[in-house]
Amino acid sequence: MSGLELIAAEGFKRLRGRRIGLLAHPASVDSRLRHVADLLQAAPGIKLQTIFSPEHGWSGQAQDLEPVEEARGCFPSAARAISLYGSTAASLRPKREQLQDLDILVIDLQDVGARYYTFQATMMYCLESANELGLPVLLLDRPNPISGNGVEGPGLKSGFESFVGAHDIVIRHGLTLGELARLYQAEKKLTNTAIEVVRCRGWRRGMFFEETGLPWVLPSPNMPTVDTAVVYPGQCLLEGTNFSEGRGTTRPFELCGAPWLDAAAVATQLNRENLPGVMFRAAWFQPTFQKHAGKPCQGVQLHVMDRRAFQPVRTGLAVLSALRGLLGENFRWRTEPYEFVSHPIAIDLLFGSERERCALESGRSWREIADAWLQEERAFVQRREPFLLYPAP
Repeated sequence: MSGLELIAAEGFKRLRGRRIGLLAHPASVDSRLRHVADLLQAAPGIKLQTIFSPEHGWSGQAQDLEPVEEARGCFPSAARAISLYGSTAASLRPKREQLQDLDILVIDLQDVGARYYTFQATMMYCLESANELGLPVLLLDRPNPISGNGVEGPGLKSGFESFVGAHDIVIRHGLTLGELARLYQAEKKLTNTAIEVVRCRGWRRGMFFEETGLPWVLPSPNMPTVDTAVVYPGQCLLEGTNFSEGRGTTRPFELCGAPWLDAAAVATQLNRENLPGVMFRAAWFQPTFQKHAGKPCQGVQLHVMDRRAFQPVRTGLAVLSALRGLLGENFRWRTEPYEFVSHPIAIDLLFGSERERCALESGRSWREIADAWLQEERAFVQRREPFLLYPAP
């Protein structure tokens, strides 16, 4: 049971008589697919005053990097609508005047377990804004869909903070949003706000989303399935290149490639790496939008055969290394502004420093690069332990 179902079973008693702000999106539903906003509005004594939407908008129809205006979406009646993903970096945080007439901020978001999936950054910014006013926060927790055991990837170095890296955590953090909120409250010293987490009931850290029995609602336009979420922590790194990460296809992040590739050569090279839990199939596709829209592309599709053995971030690094080696001068890093940042470039923001890019450019193998992560991963496992809400095996 998600945090939403548990508080709904109580009749939302702890929210009665309070002016409520709600941060939610299309995946903020219970097991019968009833949305949190509808449940709140139907509950007696509840005043849903303001709704906030993260990236992709309240209705979830906006693509990545697409600004959303406040009036866009199917909002509950009698509620003020505020988008937290506009055309400027300042739009990512709620303003004082948008919070000061509230008695409590309720947060209900489905995350996917990766540092650069921006909903957890929006949550952190909201916690910081609430802290400035002493506004209490009630967070309705949800499962980490790719399990709470996997911890993988580098941390974030000072100077590389952004919307895709708001705080120093490893790329695949293995936490729920409730656990992340507890970590952020402690490490950001958010002592002026009370943060209450309504934890899930029955969730165990080793569970993938299908094992929960809850319905999957795509939390963003290019996160259609749990399979997508499983590969995302590694394949999102391709956003920092001129390769298609599969947006504009029916299998985003599982497909990747470019018009200038030899699909068979890529698949053969990546299968030779013997990466755990995954196989690569030569694939041909034509994106309908974004990178290489309308152009025939060659590349691979990732087929995850064993989710528990699969290491998405190391796999993503291996894919980057193989594509860069095969393409030579046709390969380039994305240098256009990315999530309101012009410098550092996108790949450095995604990795959390320039270290991995520089190592790839110097010809180091992906395994050698990943070896440097081991110490950071172990340190993060210890760092996160005091904030766990669900027992670790």
